Parts: sequence; C-alpha cells; structure tokens
Amino acid sequence: MSADRPHIIVLHRWRDTHAHYADYLDHTTAHVTYVSTELGRASLPRTAAAVATVGLTDDLPAVRAAVTGLVARFGAPARLVALNEGDLDTAALIREEFAIPGQHTAELAVFRDKLTMCRTAEAAGLPVPAFAPAPDPAAVLAFGGAHGWPLVVKPHRGTASRGVVRIDSAAELAALTGLAAALAAEPHLVQSYVDGPILHIDGLWEGDSLGSWTVSRYVGGTCADFTQGTWLGSVEEDDPALLEAVEAFAAAVGPALGGSQPWVFHLEAFVTPAPDGGPALVFLECGARVGGGEIPFTWRDVHGIDLMAAAVDIQLGRTPVLPPLKTGEVGGYLLLPLPVPAPCRVDAAGWVREPAPGRLPYAVKHTPVGSTAPAISGYEHVGTRFRFRGASTREVEAAITESAGSFRLTCVPVGAPPAAAGRTD
Repeated sequence: MSADRPHIIVLHRWRDTHAHYADYLDHTTAHVTYVSTELGRASLPRTAAAVATVGLTDDLPAVRAAVTGLVARFGAPARLVALNEGDLDTAALIREEFAIPGQHTAELAVFRDKLTMCRTAEAAGLPVPAFAPAPDPAAVLAFGGAHGWPLVVKPHRGTASRGVVRIDSAAELAALTGLAAALAAEPHLVQSYVDGPILHIDGLWEGDSLGSWTVSRYVGGTCADFTQGTWLGSVEEDDPALLEAVEAFAAAVGPALGGSQPWVFHLEAFVTPAPDGGPALVFLECGARVGGGEIPFTWRDVHGIDLMAAAVDIQLGRTPVLPPLKTGEVGGYLLLPLPVPAPCRVDAAGWVREPAPGRLPYAVKHTPVGSTAPAISGYEHVGTRFRFRGASTREVEAAITESAGSFRLTCVPVGAPPAAAGRTD
C-alpha cells in the first residue's frame, strides 16, 4: 500500500451494471475497495484494489467487520460511496463510526424518515396529504375519523413500498389482525389517500437551481401494487403543461429538503386537477439518490446522461456536473413480478405474442433459463425487466402495455415438483 494514494470504499449490491464505477473513480490513483454481496461481485471493475464479500450490505455488523479489514490493509477511508437506497442508512452509520466525510444519519433523516420528510415538506409550504404518526390502530382509527377514508399506513423507513397498506374503512381496519403487531415493531405514519396518477421525477438539484431532470408516470399499477403481484410500468411524460408544472414543483422541493447543497433526487408526487383545470402536484415522498427500476439505464441509453456519476461526485465531495439532457425520445420501463415466490428456477421465458416491431422493448432482462432467481428484495431481482424508447409518451405507453400482456416467464419453486410451476403473462 502506498500512503500517497487515498482509500475509497464502495458499498455495492447490484448484479447488473447500474453504476459504472470505473468511469467515476480512478482506480490507478486511489485504492478503490468494495464491500459487496456475492451476486454484486459480477459487476465490479477488475481493477478493484480489494473486494470484501458480505451476505447483505444492510447488515451493519457484517459491513463494519468488512470495512475494518479493508482499513487495516489500505488505511483510513477518504470517502465511502453507497448508491443503492437500501444501503444509505448503513453507509451513514459507517461514516460516523470511521470518521469518514459525507452524509451522516442526521443529514439523511429528511430523506429516509417519511414522517420527518412530510413535516419538512409541509413546513416549506409544499402541498402534502394530511398525515400523522401511527403508533397503534387506535391512532389510525382516529385519523380516519378526522380526515376520512381511504387512508394509507406505511413504515417511516422502507424501500420498494415495503409494508404499505391501504385501508378503505373502519371495518377493514378492525379486520387487519396483524396491523397492531406491525405498528409496534417499527414506527409508522398514516396519510390521507390521494386518488390520482403518481409521477416520479428524477434529476439533479445543483444547490441553487434544477439541473437535468425527467418526469415519468407509473402505469399498470403503483409500487405498492407491484408488491401484491401487479405489473409495474413507467413512461416519461411529454405534455408541455405537465412539464411546466413539474419544473416549478421540483424547483421548490430542491431547497426545501436539501437546502443549498447539491443532491440527486428521486421525487414522487400525485397529479391532481388545479382550479384552472391544469395539473397540480401533491408531494408524496423523495429520496436523495438515483431512482430504482430501470431509471439509471434509460437515462444513459435514451438521454445520454449517467445520473449515477452525479451521485458519486456528491458523495466524493466534488461538484456534480451533468451535460444537457439529450431530448427527442421518450423512455420507459416495465417490471413483471416473479410468478411464484423466490427462490425459484426459471424453466422458460419468451413472448406468447411478440409485439409489433415498433413496440418491442430495446432490452429484456430476466434470470437466465435454468438458473435460480434469488430471494432478494428490490427491483433488480423481479421476474422480467423491459426498457423502451420511442417518439412520444403515447407510443411508449402502448408498447409497455402490450409487452405486459405478451411475455411469459415460467418458474418452479426450488425443491418443488414441476407441477408447481407458475407463469406470468
């Protein structure tokens, strides 16, 4: 080890190339080491100074032990990089323990604790659905009585809509026998249900203005619906009136949550009718990270920008610089759930009816036939992932919908006889 080379640690879990680390970090002038899952090792640069493998990157004791070993070999870390939403809390705690500069737990709270997030957004004057802490079913019942039904209960912290429950009435609340235990197990909040399309807005807040950004609408269902077996699509919007409203909304969220510091955002909002008949946005939630699903890929493929590069720059203490967004095409993606619970073996995959040439996805990703889909949460390890590009929102949305009904994945639970096979179509 040479003392004049800084040590940078990367916390990593993706099997696919969500992040191009070799493009962001000079592995010849720094000791770049990785704490990775076994699956994640496949997408790491071969020039890594070292790789420490852990079972899960959100297992704090395991990550702490791995970091301790890397520090013994390469010295105190100058920075720690973590790009996956599920690793942000672990990374913040490791930075605190090892005196590494960057985002610590207190700074992360507004982006990871949904109650703190809603309070901060509301205090900044952003439209936010009514909300309150939900320590027990009685608090949920009281909220429903005050604000009406339906309502949504969800954990303060969580990824991929884990634990989100919609409740339509007091009677339905009373029938949820497991809710009391869930509320006691971890902090929850309750919010009024908003009946409207959900957008995700992705981009860079530069500290004083918006950088590059896109806005997309979920189709086919919501992230919460996806956890119940519904397919989930996303299509970028090209409506000028909506784009104008989104730009103003995102420009208000940027300083409200992040102040004058640059941050990459994945912002979700409801679209509701404004008094003048145009679109109005209502805050849902926001993360200081690159969005999940296929967002990193469609940004690179369709718009010529690697949003992950900006996220890494920020975590390294550098000023993020992104080129202008390449326009002219609309991007989108589709996620199909596994037909049976993981782990399961993929026995067959293919089109039942191949879409028209103009509606084919430009990329289709699934666990290879004959291989086992792992029992790991997150949008990377779903049944099938599709990416789309086209001339308009309407064209791409039609392609997403057609593919959702035209592709079949046949799986068999690990250890089950062939008769237990399931499919998505």
